[in-house]
Amino acid sequence: MYLEHYGLKEPPFSITPDPRFVFLSERHRDALAHLLFGIGQGGGGGFVQLTGEVGTGKTTLSRLLLEQIPANTRVALVLNPRVTPAELLATICEELHLPVDPGMSGSIKALTDALNTYLLDAYAQGLRVVLIIDEAQNLSVDALEQVRLLTNLETDTQKLLQIILLGQPELRTILARPDLRQLAQRITARYHLTPLDAHETATYLRHRYRVAGGLHLPFDAGAIKRIHVHSGGVPRLINVIAERALLGGYAHDDTRIDARTVDRAAREALAPKVSSPWRARRWLIPGGVGVAALALVAGVYAWRAPPAAPAARPIAAPMAATITAATPATTGGKVRPASAAPVAPAARPAALDADALANRIDGAAAASPLAWQQLLQAWKLPSDNLSISIASGCSFAIATDAYCLRARGTLDRLVAQDRPVLLRLRSSTHEAWAVLLGADARIARVSLDGHELDIERLALARHWNGEYAALWRGPANLTLPVAGQTPSLTWVRDRLTTRYLPADAVAALNADMHAAVLRFQGDSGLASDGVIGPETLMALAARDEAGPRLLKGLE
Repeated sequence: MYLEHYGLKEPPFSITPDPRFVFLSERHRDALAHLLFGIGQGGGGGFVQLTGEVGTGKTTLSRLLLEQIPANTRVALVLNPRVTPAELLATICEELHLPVDPGMSGSIKALTDALNTYLLDAYAQGLRVVLIIDEAQNLSVDALEQVRLLTNLETDTQKLLQIILLGQPELRTILARPDLRQLAQRITARYHLTPLDAHETATYLRHRYRVAGGLHLPFDAGAIKRIHVHSGGVPRLINVIAERALLGGYAHDDTRIDARTVDRAAREALAPKVSSPWRARRWLIPGGVGVAALALVAGVYAWRAPPAAPAARPIAAPMAATITAATPATTGGKVRPASAAPVAPAARPAALDADALANRIDGAAAASPLAWQQLLQAWKLPSDNLSISIASGCSFAIATDAYCLRARGTLDRLVAQDRPVLLRLRSSTHEAWAVLLGADARIARVSLDGHELDIERLALARHWNGEYAALWRGPANLTLPVAGQTPSLTWVRDRLTTRYLPADAVAALNADMHAAVLRFQGDSGLASDGVIGPETLMALAARDEAGPRLLKGLE
């Protein structure tokens, strides 16, 4: 209904979970890292506890966890914890596809023996078994004690079952009870999810809108601030309010959504509607607070042991083909059955840790000519030795209609621009340029010295200070500063038209142009100074369909 009005391909704040919309704040990344750490322990013992308020993303993190579990891991997922200890054991056995005879269903000993036999057999095969209990605050005290007893299933050297508890804040209070101290003492990792802050709320909105096909977020700064205030930074409520605000903007034929529209949307979506005190007592209507939609944003690192021998993959295809966006496979938002054996992508390289990355940097060719060659080829520019020399100098203009920019930025911002760039990596003794091919919630994929490498984001941060180099195409013979009454300013005006300037706007450095540039910079995550500089020009050029794009999935 409103998609065409905003230039969208699909609803950006849909109530249906979709992994393509996943956004992870720093706290969500840390939380997922705790969960991955728990699985990476390989049954080393102890519980991992993750708590958070309703709507902060616990279920979404569990979905991500299921998608990233190692290939040798078997998972039992308990979604309904309101069961007796015997029913809990029966559910775990069913999740692991263990045969449960009718006579066993009520016998805790029989079920425990069957589970212990399975765990020993899995251990002999080199498999890991993980139990995940969602909404764990609803477990009875007896069921919690039974969960604790499961950690007694062990060999002489290690536990056979790793347990992860997901729950609301009440879980922390329950586990603090004196009669549950034995369980509490076995919790080796705790993490509590908190809502998004104001900056993360803005980034969250921009990310979801961009994934849905939108070019520029219609919410102005005041609207974003009000969304954060009304939602408290809870992603589920952000979705509800933003969706209602888009509908309100469409109904009033507005292309920009202000604070007043958001306030009206919040009243409609969150506040109970009553017509009289009597009616209020009997017919309180919850607006939209029951809507279940949550997909969080791009960078996760895992606290797990690095692989013994990180793999590297030589690039066999031209860089332009390698980084062209591919349509990601979707799962329709459904959680993969927990008991199904996860399939590890055979072609995906092992993720490098910080030490392995340093070794790769030390072994890379000086000046990284191959990286510059690959970037030139991606933009269909000459890539001979002379062209590489000119490009690596990164003067503003490297060709008639091709330009170079060296600057600093965050990985999330570069991924949002959706163009391949060169990252300047440094070890203690060497440095090298690597081509950024793409990134997902946990891994960045680069081409370093002609080999594709997957790098844990935390490892990348150890060897990358944000410096990057990028190529982009624009109008011929562009010069800085951009002056009035020139083809360059006309090109800028054309890319700001409809979203930031009216269709009949003149190409002039006037107050309207300055205000439009400020809004564009804010929506693009740039410094809002109103100056049409190199970074702003490159961001404007990113609106063009032509040119290479980053990978949309790393499988």
